[in-house]
Amino acid sequence: MLIEPKSSWLKIVLVLGLFLNTSCALKNSTNPTLNKLVAQKLMIDLRYFCVATTSKKPCTQPVTELIERLGNLIADTGIGGVILFAENIENTSQILHLNYALQEAAKAAGHPPLFIAIDQEGGRVVRLPQHLGTPLAGNMAIGATYAKYGDRFATQTGEVLAKELMSLGFNLNFAPIVDVNVNPLNPVINVRSFGENPELVASLGAAQMTAMQNQGMMATLKHFPGHGDTNVDSHTGLPRVDHSLHQIEVTDLLPFQHAIDNSSPAMIMTAHIQYPELDNTEFKAKDGSAIILPATMSRKILTGLLRNKMGYDGVIITDALNMAGVSHYFDETEAVIQTFSAGADIALMPTIIRYPSDIKKLKKLIHNVANEVQRGQLSQAEIEASVQRIVSLKEGYQLKQSIHQPIEQAIKKSTQILESKEHKKIEQQLADKAIVAIKNNGVLPLERNINKVLLVMPDTTKCMGLTLALKTRKSSLDIKCNSMASHDADIKLTSLEWADMLITADITPDQSLAELGGMDDLKHKSKRSSKQQQNTQQLRLLKTARGLAKKTVFVSFRTPYNSYLFSPFSDAILASFDYRLNRIQYLDDFGRLVTEYQGPSFSALADVIIGNIQAQGSLPVSVQSAQ
Repeated sequence: MLIEPKSSWLKIVLVLGLFLNTSCALKNSTNPTLNKLVAQKLMIDLRYFCVATTSKKPCTQPVTELIERLGNLIADTGIGGVILFAENIENTSQILHLNYALQEAAKAAGHPPLFIAIDQEGGRVVRLPQHLGTPLAGNMAIGATYAKYGDRFATQTGEVLAKELMSLGFNLNFAPIVDVNVNPLNPVINVRSFGENPELVASLGAAQMTAMQNQGMMATLKHFPGHGDTNVDSHTGLPRVDHSLHQIEVTDLLPFQHAIDNSSPAMIMTAHIQYPELDNTEFKAKDGSAIILPATMSRKILTGLLRNKMGYDGVIITDALNMAGVSHYFDETEAVIQTFSAGADIALMPTIIRYPSDIKKLKKLIHNVANEVQRGQLSQAEIEASVQRIVSLKEGYQLKQSIHQPIEQAIKKSTQILESKEHKKIEQQLADKAIVAIKNNGVLPLERNINKVLLVMPDTTKCMGLTLALKTRKSSLDIKCNSMASHDADIKLTSLEWADMLITADITPDQSLAELGGMDDLKHKSKRSSKQQQNTQQLRLLKTARGLAKKTVFVSFRTPYNSYLFSPFSDAILASFDYRLNRIQYLDDFGRLVTEYQGPSFSALADVIIGNIQAQGSLPVSVQSAQ
């Protein structure tokens, strides 16, 4: 059975396939039509590529221009899309030339335009370099503004993200996250979530998504059916959520259902998570063990629930298939076959492309999956319907127009958008309105008799950032700062005796692989003193300062869940949900190179501490009370 295609490209592919079916069957080879259909359902990453065919070291050569081999890959296969990372982006001209070249490679070969995707959530997950664009404070900061400002900042940030990304040649953003973070120990979502209230998450997620799509940028709701109550990162393992069906419906699924009912999500991304209440089907993993299917591989979840029950008719894309939540249990071909069988339209990063030999692996993967369609193990009618959804989405968002503007005009326009003062204003307003005063026993704003301040920060850049922000606003302050980044960091008692006030800050939890960039960063995570060591030191400092009758302030730079630990020894507790800093270098009047670190949230914190503004935010998650 053939699905009647609406797309002219798909019609041509299927008509050619009818002529080729007989001869291909006689030669016992895959129908080339099926290869094209399967390829359109794949999205690969081009983060690194090395021309050398052999090397003992991992390839770490960033793809910043389209080399011939990769251009041929696009032309030869007809893949549906690519995802780019921070390593692919140097400046406005360079990324526009790369994205134009990618689209030209597909166009010249007669393929539909490419999805060119990026993870630009705002906050801790951004791929644009610091000198480009407006990274914004992130979702939990937006959640902190909801009580007073509703969806104002969700809408504004969605517009900013879309305008800036589209100006650089991107057409698909893997955002927003609509996971409801009900688990304080969640290692991968946490501050990336708008909060723990499903209605709040639904409202803000839909507002940000709609704002992006109204600008012409395809948005992606993630991670279905919900990654908010996990204590395992699916980059490194296979999480499991044991919610009841009622809890799943009223918490995990609610933001997705709200968006489906009230708008048109361009894409929904799956989660590599077991949900036994939704599907307890077991499969035999490649190591022989019996494992419950993750949602990405479950037909009951993707087709039965998301498509049939929840009524979603858009494009379903998997999370990256090289993540351990899948790759530890399936080989590459099995993973793609299983997720297509489950009902996913696009397999994201199904195989790693780093060397010329990997291009052959990709072509073999396409052939193997197409062969399963030809054998009847995958439904050809479903594959055709899936490709129809993909091509229709590309046509609906007019991706063919993405390179119609001359490149020099595009560069000029993009530069103007990326340097927008209005975008920077929105970024600072969000940071200002998001600060939450969890506790304040009258020590903030600073009293006139507070002249000497000891800062104890997670690392040196945070020292420099908050010191600069405070002294810019009150130059008379005498500030000393110590970093906790090293194992042997120790604050001398004399520093506490000298100070009038101690301000210490914490970042909990540590960065996840999603924030660093993905699985390629697994071997490169930085080593520093453990979180337990840092917290123990902070508690000792706060207790000692309290014993010396010093004023004490604790700042949560990330999620505020553990602030209760420090509350008994803190006169005030502030939460910013963000700690991004931009490095700025310039020559002073004497020709010396000066390096400064500045960030919107540090400016907002300093303004609250000094008294220039009031903390207006409300906690979007529950925090234990301890006075």
